[in-house]
Amino acid sequence: MTRHFLDISDLTGEELRAIVDDAHARKRLRLGWPKGKPDVDAPGKDRVLAMIFQKNSTRTRFSFDAAIRQLGGQAIISTANDMQLGRGEPVEDTARVLSRMVDAIMIRANEHDDVLRLAKTSEVPVVNGLTNQSHPCQIIADIMTIEEHRGAIEGKVLAWVSDGNNVCNSLIHAAARFGFTLRIACPAGYKPSTEAMVFASESRAHVTVTQDPEEAVRGADVVLADTWVSMGDLDHDERLEAFQSYQVNAELMKLAKPDALFLHCLPAHRGEEVTEDVIDGPQSVIWDEAENRIHAQKAILAWCFGAPSLAD
Repeated sequence: MTRHFLDISDLTGEELRAIVDDAHARKRLRLGWPKGKPDVDAPGKDRVLAMIFQKNSTRTRFSFDAAIRQLGGQAIISTANDMQLGRGEPVEDTARVLSRMVDAIMIRANEHDDVLRLAKTSEVPVVNGLTNQSHPCQIIADIMTIEEHRGAIEGKVLAWVSDGNNVCNSLIHAAARFGFTLRIACPAGYKPSTEAMVFASESRAHVTVTQDPEEAVRGADVVLADTWVSMGDLDHDERLEAFQSYQVNAELMKLAKPDALFLHCLPAHRGEEVTEDVIDGPQSVIWDEAENRIHAQKAILAWCFGAPSLAD
């Protein structure tokens, strides 16, 4: 059976733990190496990864390109507008063609349904690099980063102060699978998706939603923020007004644990969702978080290829 990585909710806790542990191991075993040197096992040797972008990208593009190279493979990168996909070719036809030409497909898409349709038809693994509904790869890197600095994530308290967006939805899925508590603070009109909250309830995950950032952050081990206006959002001014009281600043961080970490998936707007003294301060681990996208991506691709974990 073809292994796709579409949503955290699709995988078991054991599968996800194996991916995170493999990411830790892959990073640890290449300390001091040149960025282009393949990992010791090179599970992507002779494999080609197709990367399709319907949305602009920095971290996803560079981390997946670096990831497949460090696994020993190669990448072919294209925007949707460079392809017939951008001119109306069905997603299913694109999947059938690429399945004959590459060994895996990563897509950063506008619509989640396009990724599901691609995976349903593809004969090779499909990885969700981001959609309007979820961002599972980001969360694997986030969990890896938290564990590097604070140990096992199980039992930790994470506070999300931002829009109930795609990243938040995937964080909800992860709370169920990894056993941490998630407190979400967002305005009434910007809550996480109903589907994500139903999943949390059915999974008996420890997830709560409040309109009070202080309630969410108080005593938290980790505070996470994201931009108030994401790509594709057309209500810029309304969002800025709605989120004015949701800025992560020094006063809010004081309510978290003294050693609480600050994470942000980037790009950040200093002075909006987070102040400079927080994002550039000693509690911020955003650069480790960004780097860890490479190692998380490698572990995800290695899992898709069925490679043994280096953590075993």
